[in-house]
Amino acid sequence: MLRAESDSEGRARVAGADDIEVLSGLATDLHRALRSERGGLAHLALYGRKEPLAESFATDTSDPGVLVVSGTVARMVLGYAVCRLTETREHTLVAVIEEIYTDPDARRVGVGEAMLDLITEWATERGATGIDAIALPGMRDTKNFFERFGLTARAITVHKKLT
Repeated sequence: MLRAESDSEGRARVAGADDIEVLSGLATDLHRALRSERGGLAHLALYGRKEPLAESFATDTSDPGVLVVSGTVARMVLGYAVCRLTETREHTLVAVIEEIYTDPDARRVGVGEAMLDLITEWATERGATGIDAIALPGMRDTKNFFERFGLTARAITVHKKLT
């Protein structure tokens, strides 16, 4: 039996130019949240989205090797993800999730799951051999979220602050 889709369920779609302003706001929220996480400052310094945010989103949404996803509830954008195809030394492709974030008030309604489903479909269609993502130490909910989709730890990055 088919069930009716609910406006309160999370959905995902490819982001477009009309989404850039709200995506920039969500990226600001993500960066603010990561600053208080263990390893977050080092992560942002190495991998954080370049400013101005709107310009970097515009560049990513026009790049065929990058998927920018808008996660929605009732057609409101409340989450986003960015996934980039990366070629390995063996000339295979890995889909690297560089950013994934859902507004805290919109969590647990399937937004993240819908975004990861779309990323998985996109990566598979492009012949990627795997998907990579980062969960910072102490971010157990993030780690558990990824594990529900079959992503498991394959490396631990260590760091020593010198200054």
